Amino acid sequence: MEFDILEFAEGAKRASGLAVIIDVFRAFSVACYAAEGGASGIIATASVEEAFNLKRKYKNSVLVGERNERKIDGFDYGNSPTEILKADIKGKIVIHTTTAGTTGLVNAVNADQILAGSFVNASSTAEYIKRINPQVVSFVAMGYRANESAAEDLLCAEYIISLLLDDKKQFSERISGLRYSSGERFFNPVNIEFSPPTDFFLCTMPNRFSFVLKAFRRHDGNMELERIDI
Repeated sequence: MEFDILEFAEGAKRASGLAVIIDVFRAFSVACYAAEGGASGIIATASVEEAFNLKRKYKNSVLVGERNERKIDGFDYGNSPTEILKADIKGKIVIHTTTAGTTGLVNAVNADQILAGSFVNASSTAEYIKRINPQVVSFVAMGYRANESAAEDLLCAEYIISLLLDDKKQFSERISGLRYSSGERFFNPVNIEFSPPTDFFLCTMPNRFSFVLKAFRRHDGNMELERIDI
């Protein structure tokens, strides 16, 4: 099994084989909490305009997402796992758009299979990859705002690879240490309304969920995320 580590939308376009699009803070952590919260479906789109179009099409749906980390005007929820835990989304379609993560899914046009990756379902992601046993696994770290390397996404890729190799390396200190680097913004009082400290902890709980989120391209070019229990 060959591993490639790529970044940003350009990396997503170059991803081949089985692609794991990683956005720890916060898109694919949010998607996992939405799936666990009983969402009947998750549609990921790269465009705010398209999100509103989908909302008009699917009446029993909610809009979840961000631009510049903040909830988009007219959306039901921001891109915050803290919000999603409190939200009434059971039986509803979540329409999700973010600056980085959902853009990565849409751009992974050359991959054979696509997974949405984060710490919260990392071991399930590794187990799914082991079962499929692809020749190539492309890890795409979407980064901060899709244009700046993010320590959490690169560390998540490293962590999943270690699980695939049955490496006994310990990651707990490095994951918790993100609080003082890329996760520091969650502890800035200026950001508390849209990026509360609880988001950091909810996004850095390794292996909280025993499922993967597999992305399928829809006829309209958007991506449907399917929960597959492991």
